[in-house]
Amino acid sequence: MAVHQHLSSLREEGLVDFTKERRKVGRPAHLWELTSEAHEHFPDCHADLVVGMLQAIKTAFGDEGLQQLAEERTRQQVKAYRKRMPEPSAPIEKRVKALAQIRRAEGFMAEWGRVCDGSIEFVEHHCSIAKAARFCPGLCDGELEVFRAVLGETVSVDRLEHALRGDPRCAYHIVDHAADTPWPATEPSATGS
Repeated sequence: MAVHQHLSSLREEGLVDFTKERRKVGRPAHLWELTSEAHEHFPDCHADLVVGMLQAIKTAFGDEGLQQLAEERTRQQVKAYRKRMPEPSAPIEKRVKALAQIRRAEGFMAEWGRVCDGSIEFVEHHCSIAKAARFCPGLCDGELEVFRAVLGETVSVDRLEHALRGDPRCAYHIVDHAADTPWPATEPSATGS
């Protein structure tokens, strides 16, 4: 009974849940499992695993092998992101908003907004690949290429701040050179949440 009370308490907190499984004899059994929220309470060694694998790749294949890996990762990201992006002819705001949503889903805490000159500032307040990027800076170079590729040929993306350089965040300046009319400088900044 004490175990059942404890499991009920954990279920109310959203940490465990159960499914009922019919048995040949007797009442259905409750099969308990952790929820995704509960997994946050346990160590996550993915970053250490990735860095260890990158070190092994560098040892086995050298800097050239590590660079090839980063380039392939960039190609995969471009392909995956393009599937989730609006058409290249969509307004730049719609494309940047979609990019921010993708990046937030990956843990980057991304947001965007218009600045007074009409350009867009895209900011990531957290880097979910920081440990790997410190060992393999090509991953960051690849991200800049991904942004440029998925936002369109008429869009320029420049990195203004870079967490790996010691800045508190990564920030990018985005300009759509094909925009018919510039954003009015008197408009308030858009929040890209």
